[in-house]
Amino acid sequence: MIPAIHHNHAAVPNLQCWHSRCRLQIMSAHSTRPLQTTILRSVSRSFYLSIRFLPAQLREPVALAYLLARATDSVADTTGISNVVRIETLKMLSDGIGGKASRDVVVNLTASFVPLQANGSERQLLESLPACLNWLDQLEQADRSDIRAVLDKITRGQVLDLQRFDNPQEIRALSTAADLDEYTYLVAGCVGEFWTRLCFRHVRNFAGWSEDEMLALGKRYGMALQLVNVLRDAGSDLRAGRCYFPEYELREAHLTASQILSEPKRFQPIYQTWLAKAKTGLEWGVQYSRAIRDRRVRAATVLPALIGARTLALLDEAGPMALQRTVKVPRREVRAMILSLAFTLASRRAIDAIFASAYKK
Repeated sequence: MIPAIHHNHAAVPNLQCWHSRCRLQIMSAHSTRPLQTTILRSVSRSFYLSIRFLPAQLREPVALAYLLARATDSVADTTGISNVVRIETLKMLSDGIGGKASRDVVVNLTASFVPLQANGSERQLLESLPACLNWLDQLEQADRSDIRAVLDKITRGQVLDLQRFDNPQEIRALSTAADLDEYTYLVAGCVGEFWTRLCFRHVRNFAGWSEDEMLALGKRYGMALQLVNVLRDAGSDLRAGRCYFPEYELREAHLTASQILSEPKRFQPIYQTWLAKAKTGLEWGVQYSRAIRDRRVRAATVLPALIGARTLALLDEAGPMALQRTVKVPRREVRAMILSLAFTLASRRAIDAIFASAYKK
């Protein structure tokens, strides 16, 4: 039986509100489309490929968090502005993202960084910051809170980095392995936790393990991915005055941070130790991915681990020369990984095979 429709004038305002929400959603989708496509693709190499695997309900918060993190990274890396100004801008930007500072102040502060971006994509991203903040306001409360929490940690890590390495003319090393762990957690380990919380909220029957277990693995996975970045960028970081390898390990090898580039062979045992640690971390990432039930989310989650594993293999193969040149996984290999994941529906067996083959080529 079809229920009777009761005409109630009190329902008219609700209907008007519903139409207003629909218009806002249409406007929101239209205004954020360039951010989710053109700009996201221009500032990411492998991440844009990963996000295409994700279900729609995950794409928005993940894409926006990535764009905001890249924007803060652009501010942190703008060498044409003093460390003091970059630190203050990062703090203000963090407050703006967190809803604790005037958006106009944030936009005005970051505007001075736009002309100094050598990379056109980074410049366009900073120009799009007001649109990113508008997009953040339109997300549901839980997603907005998680994005604000993870960006707060990321910017803390970036500020800490600028404070530790405040003189590019002097190569400084982190004091201990705990300092490196702190850095990799703040800029990436927390992202693994963020990803986990989003997935448990938006993906039905997300994983075969508990949320606490997945949070712990996600944290380790994120830290491992950042450690891969540290290893890959070691040479360029040293030339910029930054050494992320613990000073006490260098002392035991009778090395100083300033000697690494001139005596790379003596540095190799330390480098190889951290390569092994990164590989173990990526193995945790594969374990994390294998626990995911949704095949699309599994594919998106494991792709960075597969690219990271291949990066480590290329760094190992390059030996001391890894400090002198840029090591990147060729695009054709990344495409082959994506095709393999797609053809096999990201089966656990296929993931294990791709991960193992990354070290054997």
